[in-house]
Amino acid sequence: MDPEVSVLLHCTAWGGLLEPQVQVELSARFNRQTEPALERHIEEVWTERVTREPWLFNGAKFRLHSFSLASPQPSCPPTPQPPCMNGEGDRDGRQCSIQKEKEGLHETKGNTDSRRAEVLRHQRDQIDEVIGERQHNDIDLNSYKQREGNLRDSQTSTPGCGNQDPAVGSSAAEAQPCLQRDVGGKGEGPTPILTLRLGLTCYRDFLGTNWSQRAGELCQRAEAEFGDPLALLAQPLGVGGVLCTADRQVVLIRRSQQVAEAGGLLDIPGGHPEPKAVFEGLDEMDKIRVEMLQRMEEAVVRELFSSVCTEIRDEVNVPLCCLGEPVLMGIALNNTSAGRPSAEFYISCSLTSTEVRELYWQGGVEAQESTDIVFLSQTEVLRLDQSAPLWSELCPSAKGAVLLYQLVLPDREDKSNLSQTPATALDKISR
Repeated sequence: MDPEVSVLLHCTAWGGLLEPQVQVELSARFNRQTEPALERHIEEVWTERVTREPWLFNGAKFRLHSFSLASPQPSCPPTPQPPCMNGEGDRDGRQCSIQKEKEGLHETKGNTDSRRAEVLRHQRDQIDEVIGERQHNDIDLNSYKQREGNLRDSQTSTPGCGNQDPAVGSSAAEAQPCLQRDVGGKGEGPTPILTLRLGLTCYRDFLGTNWSQRAGELCQRAEAEFGDPLALLAQPLGVGGVLCTADRQVVLIRRSQQVAEAGGLLDIPGGHPEPKAVFEGLDEMDKIRVEMLQRMEEAVVRELFSSVCTEIRDEVNVPLCCLGEPVLMGIALNNTSAGRPSAEFYISCSLTSTEVRELYWQGGVEAQESTDIVFLSQTEVLRLDQSAPLWSELCPSAKGAVLLYQLVLPDREDKSNLSQTPATALDKISR
């Protein structure tokens, strides 16, 4: 795998998760640890950066501390799964530490490389078959969807396929190819499958920790002092969207040379869910505390899912009413910034690539962040890997999204039956 990016969590067993299948747990315990010397360093870095780039502003972000996946329903047939990569089960709801999952990558690498290679080769062969059928049998959509549904079943039943990357950790290894439904008998739809444990951080802290040249040193110090190498890092949770048009084109934008990171590289639309968006009228970071959010978990999940659509609207200039419900594919880590996490989504679009291109060149709210728009067919995205010349033009966030799209194949079947009423992105945001 490309050293710039790794997959922390993928939702292959479900073909991605919708908003009702995700919940959050918010607590000050999930905030970054502080110490006087580090706080002085962060302030120095921020002061120097703002002096050079006075347009920068600080803002609150959600900090990803850890995650867990629910155990499968008793009615679901057991599927052989690899052992927990960090040595801890998560079936009883215990915390699944992100760093321990990353450590598991090194501990189990020798035992899993051959199996991963075999599974990935098998998956690549199956993807090629799906691509061939998409090209030669494009008219018969029912046959095509059935074929991709069979592909999903074979992937989720292959030992080790639910955890192809050891960095995914034990929670993802428990993924099962059946949906958890409401057990109260009320028919209220799917119950939450994924729990994200979140604290608060900010952009200033990110620049002084994850983005700092001292990030490695901070990890070593945190391990020694707190037993958690990530304890001193900001770890802001970002979002990104694999936007697919009506004519099956995936949207990429070329980042401006004026942006803080990855200038000139190709990226997917994305940004960050904003804690301030949960509160109307609040725009100052020091007014937001975790305690204020603890009774607003549903609103936080809504912001997580709706923020990626907002970013698409602002960066690509596509109206919200033209976007489908976001489907969470998983979480990727940007290793060029000490493993910063980003939730990657799949979003369908009712417009063609020609219509999207026209809207883009009309300019959106954040048009200054990119200089061009590029379209790749879904076939090209499915086959994209490190051997392709285009891969080196992708920034780490785009690479992570591509890897998750190839793993999860979120557009292989309609998921509207998971919600009582299918909704567009505009419906979700306006609630």
